Parts: sequence; structure tokens; C-alpha cells
Amino acid sequence: MKWKNLRFALVLFTLCFFYIAVIARLFVWQVLRASDLADLGRGQSSQVLTIPAIRGEIKAKDDFPLAANAISYLLYANPRVIKDKDDYARKLEAILEENPASISAKLSSDLYWVKLSVGLDQDKKRLIEKLSLRGLGFQQEYTRFYPEASMAAHLIGFLGKDSTGSNKGYFGVEGRYNEQLSGRSGKLYAIRDALGNQILGDTREDKKIDGRSVKLTLDRTVQFAVEKRLKDGVERYNADGGSVVIMESATGAILAMSAIPSFNPQKYYEFDLNSYTNPVLSNLYEPGSTFKVLVMAAAVDEGTVKPETRCNICAGPITEGDYTIRTWNDKYFPNTTMRDVIVNSNNTGMVFVGRKLGLSGMIKYLEKFGIGKITGIDLQGEATGAIREENSWYPIDLATASFGQGISITPIQLLSAVNAIANRGNLMTPYVVSQIVSEDGKKIDIKPKIKGRVIKESTSKIIANMMVSAVEEGEAKWTKIKNYKIAGKTGTAQIPVAGHYDPNQTIASFVGFLPASDPKITMLVLVDRPKTSIYGSETAAPIFFNIARDLIKYYNLPPN
Repeated sequence: MKWKNLRFALVLFTLCFFYIAVIARLFVWQVLRASDLADLGRGQSSQVLTIPAIRGEIKAKDDFPLAANAISYLLYANPRVIKDKDDYARKLEAILEENPASISAKLSSDLYWVKLSVGLDQDKKRLIEKLSLRGLGFQQEYTRFYPEASMAAHLIGFLGKDSTGSNKGYFGVEGRYNEQLSGRSGKLYAIRDALGNQILGDTREDKKIDGRSVKLTLDRTVQFAVEKRLKDGVERYNADGGSVVIMESATGAILAMSAIPSFNPQKYYEFDLNSYTNPVLSNLYEPGSTFKVLVMAAAVDEGTVKPETRCNICAGPITEGDYTIRTWNDKYFPNTTMRDVIVNSNNTGMVFVGRKLGLSGMIKYLEKFGIGKITGIDLQGEATGAIREENSWYPIDLATASFGQGISITPIQLLSAVNAIANRGNLMTPYVVSQIVSEDGKKIDIKPKIKGRVIKESTSKIIANMMVSAVEEGEAKWTKIKNYKIAGKTGTAQIPVAGHYDPNQTIASFVGFLPASDPKITMLVLVDRPKTSIYGSETAAPIFFNIARDLIKYYNLPPN
């Protein structure tokens, strides 16, 4: 009897164990792994197709597309309905320009859907369709297209791939406005039978949202003139490279931006990584004599000097500690005025100005001009230097900073700061996108932004007049344009190498605005390591004035 009871208990225990195991297994399947199993089921009986959003266009000021979209096709196959895979591979080999073994391997996958090729044009699509091969299909896509090739490449950027193989904008506008341009892809869920054939009418779709387009402040005519003149200049002066950026004085809108070396955004993969960097935004350099107009503006605005103030330390070289400061050409002008300090680009005169302004005043105005801060331009890749704390400056630092040495800035920072002189003392935020247009045609206008007043309007007029005198009487006077008053300043910045300055390697520059009395544009020209001459007056200035002549004709500016 006891044995029967024990056997009954054992059977009952076994049945309960299996019952609990089944319940537990069902709990795992239906609760814990419900989502995974549902996805597995959908994967076996349905197909999810991504419907790519159309990327927004990038257009110039005249609405001409600088980055557009060309229709292309993705070729896919259903391997389960294809019997002679090697025959398919041989027929597709020439059209797809791919090894037949690779095609055959894709077709041998135990899948209902496999991607064979992307980026096919209309001609290749027609050739494949003529083969009448069962189990093949096409999905329409869009390929990024740059109608003007390398024009304004650094400003526009390019469309590449991220780590997942998805499209992503890099550098310039493509990078900075990637989320706006990308939109949101949609999905199409198609139910299939056991053979992988789509069941008609049994589909579901998540609608795509196309990307927004952006309209730039860039003027193609101005950009074309800039690129031609810059290319000619870099070749003529046997330079390593160069850059030009032009800003609308009243608004801060960028009308043109170019740099050499450049790249073709359509074939970005053929260029090294350094080619993508925009030197106008990312390269720090010592500005040299172009910086003098900012320091002079600060001293005049502070009231420590006037145009007629005379320098009492300009009769010869100046000693500051263990250092001796000389003029760029070893010519000295005793008792010279501040006006002539700018005209003659006098280093000793600027040391005098720096001492009058004082270290606190120097730092205060550098910060007001935006030196050491990003300008906020709406492009990817802006860098910035930094202004040291006041207690880390030495007397020699104040002296050299007064003529643009020992301080690092980016070209866009210098242009923005000088533009404050052109714009009656107002510092503007530079920008390149003037309008964003959504897929439904709604337009959002981008307005100019004033960051603040840097100097008084009266100060800006005084400095503008000094810069006009520098053009009319200074070392670059041979390049000036007859009957037109243009404000400008040359710069020849030596390049620090291994703790000292290389006398034979410079960044030559010229910055200015025109017409001087009512500025329309502010422009900066940089020439990197010119070999024919190291001076800005003999390299950067001619490029500046050649572009200025083009703009005078384009804008039909009257003589003044």
C-alpha cells in the first residue's frame, strides 16, 4: 500500500513539474520574449522597406541649387524564387560592374529580400529590366548631386556615410544643418506568403517627412570672382594656399568664402581629411599688422589717443625687457602721429598705443571685438583661440599684441571684428543661411543679429579714415583703385616655428571694406606662405583690389 502511494505521489509530482515547466515556458514566450518573437514572426512573413526621405536642397542667393538630388535606384532580389543563381550573376556582371561570384553569393542567401546594388542610374535600370529576370526589383532612391562641383566646397560641405552606412552631412552647411536637411525616413511593411511573394493589399506604411531646404546668403557671381582671383593669385605668388571671405557689412551675411587647397564634394572620398577643414573657420594664426586697426580703435574709443596724438618713443627701436622691437622695414618716424602710425604700419608706434591703452583696456576691447570667442557663424567646424588671464601677461606680451604678434585668432574672427569698424561700431554675427524652407513650402527667414556695440560710431569713422589713408599712402598704394575710396590694412604675419619666427615663411593678408564712406562689403584675403614675396602689400593686396574691381562693376558702384 505504501508503495502504491509513493508511486502515485511520484507520478503526480512529475505531472505537476511538467505542467509548471510548460506554464513557465509559455510565460517566457508570451510575456518576456513577446516582442522578440513578434519581430521574428514579422521577419519570416513580412518585409520592412525603408522609404528614404528626400534630402533638402542647398540653394544660393539666386535660388540656384548648389546641393541637389539626382534620382537613382537600389536593385534587390528575392533569392528564394531564383533557381539558377550563377546564370543571374553572369547576366548582371557587366551591368553592375561586380564580380559574378559576389553576386551569386548574395543570391544564395536564405532570405526573401537581399540588396544587390545601389546608386544605379536610369540607363542601368533599363538594361536590367530588359533581361526580364524573375525575382528582381527596384527601389527609387536619391543621390546627392553638386551642380557647381567644387565651388564653395568648404562652405557647403558634403554628404557622406556614418558608421552604420546611413547618409550624414559633414562640414559646412551639410554638417551644420544635417538634421534640418535629412528629414525622417518612412517604412513600408509588406506581408508575404510562404514563397516570399507579397500579398496584395496587405501593407502598412509609416509616412516619410522630406528634409527642409536652405537658402544661402552666398552670391554666385561674387563667389565665382573670388575663386578665380584667389586661384590666379596663389599660382602667381607660388603660395601653399590662400583664402578669401566677403561679408555684407551691414548684416554680417557671408557673400563668398573660398579656400585653397579645396576638394570636390561629389568625390570627397578621393581627398585627404585635411582638405575638408575650412581654414577661414578652423585655422588659428597670428594676424600681424591687420590687427593694428583694432588696437588703435580701442585706444581712440577709450580716449587715450587721438589721430593727431604724437608718439614720443618712435625715434628708434624700443627695448622691452630682454627684447628689442623694430619697425618692419627699420625706418623710424620721430614724433609721428597716430594716423601715420597706421599709414606706415609702425610697430613702435603701436607699442606706444598699447602702453596708452594699458593691459586692462587691451583685454576689455579684445573681448568686445569677439577675439578669443567663437563668432557663432552657422557652419560646422569653427575653432577659437583664447585670451589669457590678465595676471599671465608680461609687458612684452602687451607690446607685441599691439601689432598683432603673440596672439592667435581665426580669419572669421578678424573679419567680424574689422566689420564692426565698417558697421558704425556694431559687431554682427556672421551667417550663411538666410532662409529655411520646409517640405510644405513654409519659409522661415533668418534675420541679421547684432551682438553688441564695440566702439562708438565716431570712433569707427576715425579708424575708417585712417584705413583710407593707409590705402592711399601706405606700402600697398600701388594697388589702389583710382577715384574710389577704400579702407584697408595690410598684414605680414611671421609663422612661429620651433619656438621662434621663421623670417621667410609668412601669412600675407589684407583686410578692408568699400566704399569707405558707406561700406557695402568687408573682405579679408590671406595668402599662405607666398614664395615670390613675403609681404601682404605685394601678394594679398593685389588679390584684394582685383576682387574689389570686379565688385565695383558688379554692384555698379559710382566713383567717390
